[in-house]
Amino acid sequence: MQPLTNEAERAIANLADRYRVSQDAVRALLFAVNNGGGTMAQFSHPDLGGSGQWMRGGMTMVGDMFNYGLQGTVNGLCNELSNLLASQQVFIPLPPMAQSQGGFGGFGANWWPAELGSPSSSGGQNGSNYAYFPQARRLAVQANGRLTIYDTLDHHIGGVQQQQGGPSGSQSFSSQFGTFTVESLPIVSGGANNAAPPPQQPAYTPAPPVSAGFNNNSGFSNSTSEQQGDVFATLERLGGLRDKGILSEQEFQAKKAELLARL
Repeated sequence: MQPLTNEAERAIANLADRYRVSQDAVRALLFAVNNGGGTMAQFSHPDLGGSGQWMRGGMTMVGDMFNYGLQGTVNGLCNELSNLLASQQVFIPLPPMAQSQGGFGGFGANWWPAELGSPSSSGGQNGSNYAYFPQARRLAVQANGRLTIYDTLDHHIGGVQQQQGGPSGSQSFSSQFGTFTVESLPIVSGGANNAAPPPQQPAYTPAPPVSAGFNNNSGFSNSTSEQQGDVFATLERLGGLRDKGILSEQEFQAKKAELLARL
């Protein structure tokens, strides 16, 4: 657990006295609010009704859900602790890390970029280091001498676990969304871009031109079309003879049936 400044310790003692809870309970809330980026907290302490959650401007939940007095106490403490984190230095900067075999030779504690400030939590194991910066929404990971900065998005990291038997840098982290690995986070700098490449668009293949006429598969051929034209022309001539009185209606109908039967 990262040590606190003297001013932060005095603030904790003052809050514990005013809210009539133990300093250990206030300290637990302080770390929970810090891990939640100052806007939320997930905590577990017997003085606070066991497990609970707090969100700034939202609902406060405690284990004893009908204990509204305890809810008000937790809400008031979390709001004051959030303001404390935003207004002053609460954590003592980490001292230089002792070099050890399997560690990062030549790298001290401040192996992360200075502009990220002081992390709320940091650690290292099996040849890899991590540091979490909730205010900047950044996670720095150093593995095999390579530094990578990740965007933590809406995650409020509250824990880290080294995967057993995994390679260097194979930590898994926990947040309000569950457990995840750095591969699911976008890279801000360093490392390799882990964003999925855009899908390849299939090459456009134009459709074959459609013939304006009938093809042989339609059941009609050029000779058939010509035959139909002859029949219709003959019917037109016969119709003209009928209209002139040269052919009777019965003769016209008989000849029409004969011609149509040829189709």
